[in-house]
Amino acid sequence: MAEPGGRMMETNTARAPHILIIVQNLPVPLDRRVWLECQALIARGYRVSVICPKGPGDPARQTIDGVDIYKYKPAAEAEGFLGFAWEFAYSWVRTAWLSLMAWRRLPFDIIQACNPPDTYWLLALLWRVRGVRFVFDHHDLNPELFISRFGQPTGIAQKLQFRALRWLERRSFRTADRVISTNESYKAIAVRRGGRRPGHVTVVRSGPDTRRMRPIYPENPRSSDGINLAYLGIMGPQDGVDQVLLVMDELVHRRGRANVTATLLGFGDCLEDLKSQATGLGLDDHVEFTGRVDRVAIAEHLSRADIGLCPDLKTPLNDLSTMNKTMEYMAYGLPAISFDLKETRVSGGDSLLYVPSGDVSAFADAIERLIDDPDLRTRLGRQGRERVATQLDWRPQAEAYVAVYDEVSGFSQPGPAVPDDEVKAESDPHGRRYVDLDDAEEFDRYLRERRAR
Repeated sequence: MAEPGGRMMETNTARAPHILIIVQNLPVPLDRRVWLECQALIARGYRVSVICPKGPGDPARQTIDGVDIYKYKPAAEAEGFLGFAWEFAYSWVRTAWLSLMAWRRLPFDIIQACNPPDTYWLLALLWRVRGVRFVFDHHDLNPELFISRFGQPTGIAQKLQFRALRWLERRSFRTADRVISTNESYKAIAVRRGGRRPGHVTVVRSGPDTRRMRPIYPENPRSSDGINLAYLGIMGPQDGVDQVLLVMDELVHRRGRANVTATLLGFGDCLEDLKSQATGLGLDDHVEFTGRVDRVAIAEHLSRADIGLCPDLKTPLNDLSTMNKTMEYMAYGLPAISFDLKETRVSGGDSLLYVPSGDVSAFADAIERLIDDPDLRTRLGRQGRERVATQLDWRPQAEAYVAVYDEVSGFSQPGPAVPDDEVKAESDPHGRRYVDLDDAEEFDRYLRERRAR
């Protein structure tokens, strides 16, 4: 098989290739996309190790579902350019050291690095002398992230920082043997800005495994006269979670919707500031911050909520990025409202309501429309579930993902990347009963009430 430059690769087929995946943003298995990738590789015979930061209470080393995980203590929260530079340098050094530990245990054949930051191409380049290949899993647009946070660069220092980000991005693209992009917008940038041939860039969308991510009958449903809004995701400066609090202030204090509550699931740099903002707005009785949540809690909260919230403002980054929460809401049959973003429309189609970016009043109007129209909530929930299950499901994406590794390594093992369950489960691993999606009448009743009979 040929490399990008045309030279034939020598592949060791005496053993299954070992893939080392590097993650910086979230501990695994909290990073859902990376965890699905790991499981797809294992299902097709690959060995998989992961290097990632620790979460609270995590051990430094563990094996989960066949994945060897090496974890390091994350750097202190960064502030400003120098703070982020230190965080990236610290994480790079810790990752490089753990890659040596992983190699000593079992030499790896391919490194996959996710971004941000766009710095692990250098580590991959150092390992290339041992014949290790590099797959760049393109998760974020760092130049667009810079503009979204700080605006167009205006001073000499900002322009230098921006050029450095563009240079690092190019190095990631050009060092990679193959590039995996999360959507067509990202692929276009890999081709145009990264100079990659379209055939060397594969789109692998972050769709959920809808056979497992599906509505359950919640153990603790909301009160029958209340309406619960849900946000799921990271709480960083670019995620717009403050918009949720402004919308709640509008609904509760200006429109008299005292029966509306919001549950904000997740964590991030802005979590404490958001809690203070909620208190300042007098919303402590209406807004719950759960902090870090696992898949068990996510299923419970999204199965009992009435409306999902996508508050990401239209920025150069958000407009081109796929929001995982959008598809997770859809998987649970949860109708949702979003600011109008290009790639969110690709994901949500006509199963979401869209309002102009930053228009808090229009967002509140859309919520009230759904509150007052249970039939619309039911219709959008049903459409969202059907769309994500038929067009955005992880299973075909997993096949495309593993095909990249089959091509790079020359290794191939038959079988599905996501094995089918032998018996259709009636309940989840924690004993909570799934909603029967094949019973149209019962599914519609659940979508209206979000509770068991």
